[in-house]
Amino acid sequence: MQFSHSDAIWQAFPELRAGALHAGGIHADADVEAAIVSFGTIAEARLTQAQESEFPEIQAWRRGFSRMGLKPTQYRCASEALLRRFRQEHALPRLHPLIDLCNAISLAFAIPVAVFDAQKIAGDLEVRRAKGDETHLTFAGEIEHPEVNEVIFADAKGRAHARRWTNRQSGFSAVRGTTRSVLIVAEALHASAGDDIARLVETVADALARHWPAAPKTAMLSPVSSRFEF
Repeated sequence: MQFSHSDAIWQAFPELRAGALHAGGIHADADVEAAIVSFGTIAEARLTQAQESEFPEIQAWRRGFSRMGLKPTQYRCASEALLRRFRQEHALPRLHPLIDLCNAISLAFAIPVAVFDAQKIAGDLEVRRAKGDETHLTFAGEIEHPEVNEVIFADAKGRAHARRWTNRQSGFSAVRGTTRSVLIVAEALHASAGDDIARLVETVADALARHWPAAPKTAMLSPVSSRFEF
């Protein structure tokens, strides 16, 4: 299997930097609470200095959403939505140890982190413009069709595993108690994205190895190295 971004995405967003990880051995019994608190403390400290909308990581995604024709205050990237909720509630709901951990890391880095059940992906997964006939399963169990040219994560069967790029994932490949193998993707558009994504990928890989019997395979993606085999 392969994860990649289409050539058209790289051409439209040459500043994009992304990291990908694949790991097996996932289960729902890991105790990640101490790590969650640690990453949450980092986010809390940063939020005392400025609101999330002022972070360069978030501002870059807002500009990216505007370039996609989306109103950035209506459709927020995943990390902005998490930071906004965290600032208001000082906590996030607990869903699954791996999701909770990656959400906490996303808070600390202010970078979207998507986690997919790899066994639910058919063939290769590509970030590309939608044709409009793809299917997206919401967490409420409803089937949607992305807008033509909307940026989606699409697999070989035409399933959209995320809509509006980093805005909303699909319920079809959501991590659940039965998940054993995952693909994790982090993407950023800000000036120091390359260095920050590299640190984030290393952080996620270390956390996976510490809390699960996992040996993560990782890759940094850029216009000159754009594909991840897993």
